[in-house]
Amino acid sequence: MGRDELARLSKDLSDTGAIVVPYKELLRLYAELPDLQLMIDSNEPLMRTMAAEERQEALSRIAQCEKDIISGLLPRDSAEKAGAILEIRAGTGGDEASLFSGDLLRMYERYSQVKGWRFGIMSKVEDGEKRVPATESQGRIHTSTVTVAVLPQATHVQVEVKESDLRIDVFRASGKGGQHVNTTDSAVRITHIPTGISVENQQERSQIRNREKAMQVLRARLYERERQKIENERRASRNKLIGTGDRSEKCRTYNYAQNRVTDHRVNFSLYDLEGVMNGAALQYIVDQLRIQHDLDELADMS
Repeated sequence: MGRDELARLSKDLSDTGAIVVPYKELLRLYAELPDLQLMIDSNEPLMRTMAAEERQEALSRIAQCEKDIISGLLPRDSAEKAGAILEIRAGTGGDEASLFSGDLLRMYERYSQVKGWRFGIMSKVEDGEKRVPATESQGRIHTSTVTVAVLPQATHVQVEVKESDLRIDVFRASGKGGQHVNTTDSAVRITHIPTGISVENQQERSQIRNREKAMQVLRARLYERERQKIENERRASRNKLIGTGDRSEKCRTYNYAQNRVTDHRVNFSLYDLEGVMNGAALQYIVDQLRIQHDLDELADMS
C-alpha cells in the first residue's frame, strides 16, 4: 500500500469516525431515557429530582450528537480550511456609510481576536471622512448601507492565472497629504482581461508588495467566481423543482435605536448590538447561519 493510499484511507477513517462516534453516543442516550422517565414517575422526591436533571442533561447531549452527525454527513468544503479575504465597501449613505464600514471592520477584527485568528489589513482606502457622534442627541436616524464579501483565499494550485491574461498598471498612491503621499509609482492595478475583474492596492510603499497583495485578492475573486458558478449550477436543478422567490439584497440590519441586529437570511434577531459590534456576541448569529447552511446542504443532497 502506497503512502498516498494510506493517507486517503486514514482520512476516510477519520471522516467516518466523525459520524460513528456521536451515533453510538446517541443510541446510548436514547436507551437511557425510558429508565430516567420511570425514575421521574417514582414516589421518591429526591430520585425524581435527580432523574429530571439527568434527563435534561441527556436531551442536551442528544441535541449536540444530532448536530455532530449532520455536520459529519455534509460534504467538506476545501475552502473552510483556507484563509479568507474580507471586503467591506461603503454603499449609500454618504459619510455615515463610510463610518459604518469602519465600525464593521473593527467588529470583524475583534471577532477574529475572539476566535484566535490572524487579522491583517491588505488594502484600505481612506476618503475624507468627517467624524460624527455615534449617537445623535437630536434623535435623527441615519440609514446607511455597506456591502460585505468574504472570499476564500486561493492558492497558486487552486487558481492558475496566466501572465498573458493580466494587464498591470502602476500609478502614484494617493493619501491625506504630506508624508503619506507616495512620490513614486508604487500603487498597482491588475486587471484580469478574460473576466474584466480589476484589483488595485496602494497599502504598501513597495510596488512589489502591492503587486503581491493585489494578486492575492485577484486569485480569491477568481476562485470565488468559479465556486459560485458550480454552486449556482448545483442549486439550479433543485430550484426548478421547489421554485424560487424574490430575495432582497438586504442581509443584515444594525438598528442602533432598538439595540437590535437582525439577519434577514435566517430571520434571527439579537438585542445586543454592543455585544455584536465588539465581536463577542457575533457568534450567536454565525451559529444560526451555520444551522441554515447545513439544512440547505442536506436538502441539496436529497
